[in-house]
Amino acid sequence: MLIASLPRPRPAWESLDLTHAPAEGPVAFGDDLSPQSLLAAYRQGLYPFPAEGPEHRLFNELSYEPEVAAGRVSLLAGSREPYSVAWCSPDPRPLIAVDRARAQRSLRRQLRGGPRWTTTADVCFERVVSHCREGRSERWLTDELLAGLCRLHTCGYAHSVEVWEDGELIGGTFGVRVGAVFSADSQFTRRSGAGKVAVLELTRRFAEAGGRAVDVQHDGDHARLLGARPVPRSRYLRLLRAPHRGSALPTGPQPARRLAD
Repeated sequence: MLIASLPRPRPAWESLDLTHAPAEGPVAFGDDLSPQSLLAAYRQGLYPFPAEGPEHRLFNELSYEPEVAAGRVSLLAGSREPYSVAWCSPDPRPLIAVDRARAQRSLRRQLRGGPRWTTTADVCFERVVSHCREGRSERWLTDELLAGLCRLHTCGYAHSVEVWEDGELIGGTFGVRVGAVFSADSQFTRRSGAGKVAVLELTRRFAEAGGRAVDVQHDGDHARLLGARPVPRSRYLRLLRAPHRGSALPTGPQPARRLAD
């Protein structure tokens, strides 16, 4: 997939200083979910968490206005409804080094003895994102964010990995590539283990494309089982900004069983 250029975003992202930003929760608020703003934010180590509706937006304002007033959380210039989108940059950040990703023993047994699953990349990006937001009680994957991500995909910056069983899409993950890092936003599963397979397959394909780490954004037991380890935000930002020359993400079908090797 060719990388297309995008118009430059407002300069707010480049001037955002995360040195003393909170380790948890939002570090900034701003309402621009255009593809160029999304890409600029990911490049600065942030990801969006849009409010689902007016009540959530009001909750953000009431909860974080003191932090904004004290200068601990930034309010991005030019926003008409700034509290409609929270921007997060956790410290530390859970990263899966591509050479340390692993399938746990039970998943390896499942891949060797279960149905023959196949994986692909970038075959149906919008379907994967749509499945990732189904049944969520807090629907942060809003229509506006979905549109911006699909535009990033069309331009070659956002990617998906799909897991198939007999032609049925049973799992997937998606995210945004920034140099040596892939920021994985979400996953879905319709068969036990299919979501984990999607993430592991992403790390394998990203390694083949010259990538170094997959950022899973949220730490926890699920992430640790896949090989994620917490990395200080300062180190994560240096990794994002390091010069890097990679190749295109391989997109062709592969047997999921290869992840059991």
